[in-house]
Amino acid sequence: MKPAPFEYLAPDSLEEAVSLAAQHGDHAKLLAGGQSLIPAMNFRVVQPAMLIDLNRVTELRYIRQNEGGALAIGSMTTQHELEIDGQVPDRVPLLFEALPHIAHPQIRNRGTLGGSLVHADPAAELPVIALACGARLKTRSREGERWIEIGSFFQGMFMTDLAPEEILVEVVFPPMPPGTGWSFMEASRRRGDYAMMGVAVLLRLDGEGVCASARLVYLNAGDGPVDSHEAAASLIGSKPTAAAFEEAADIASQKEIDPFGNIHATVDFQRHLAHVLTRRALEQASGRAQRARAN
Repeated sequence: MKPAPFEYLAPDSLEEAVSLAAQHGDHAKLLAGGQSLIPAMNFRVVQPAMLIDLNRVTELRYIRQNEGGALAIGSMTTQHELEIDGQVPDRVPLLFEALPHIAHPQIRNRGTLGGSLVHADPAAELPVIALACGARLKTRSREGERWIEIGSFFQGMFMTDLAPEEILVEVVFPPMPPGTGWSFMEASRRRGDYAMMGVAVLLRLDGEGVCASARLVYLNAGDGPVDSHEAAASLIGSKPTAAAFEEAADIASQKEIDPFGNIHATVDFQRHLAHVLTRRALEQASGRAQRARAN
């Protein structure tokens, strides 16, 4: 397959990229890693008149700690760069744990954090991690900068709050509160395949060992990352027990997710996977939270 004809521009700076995005608007697509966009163009699912390649905009490629312990990541930072940077496991361990599950090393060498978030694939890991962590997104356009809370960023399958002339430039992950445990788990037919189901969990215990806050976010469970509010609320105020985890898994898998099913997994099997993965992830996150309290 070959893409439909298109024009190609490769700006050398963010300012130039912003200007081109404003000039071409809906007729252009921004090229980051290209691991999703290029196949879509080859199948002619997407047929942009203009491709604006951001790979020369090196100012969007960084990982640095902000004041207060937040980790700021440039949108063009590759997934492989996140894997090998020592700040990521220290500051955002949930992100670090999820990275090896993303496709294959060859994909992660090219795929970027920003590209994955903007693509908004319901089966992708990074949107789920960003939502679970409460990340904030900074965009740039000719009108200036705009901050977007991650909870309002995803608007549906392959849809975001990003305007055609806006460029995602930075993703900020807040520091993880003390006493927080984490876990990311997914199930796929083969390593590197799209997950049939996956879950990201954050669980914080107070000084008495009681759950003070919880977050459960699922991939391939709806038309975007699915934030399981009711299941998380069922855990708060209780001790982290097998019974509590079982109840949360029941709520999330039967009431809150809305999987579509596919050739690899029926809806019922996806719900079963969500139940099993939730229980296991909560057990792992609880153990890590208890160890964090002890240190």
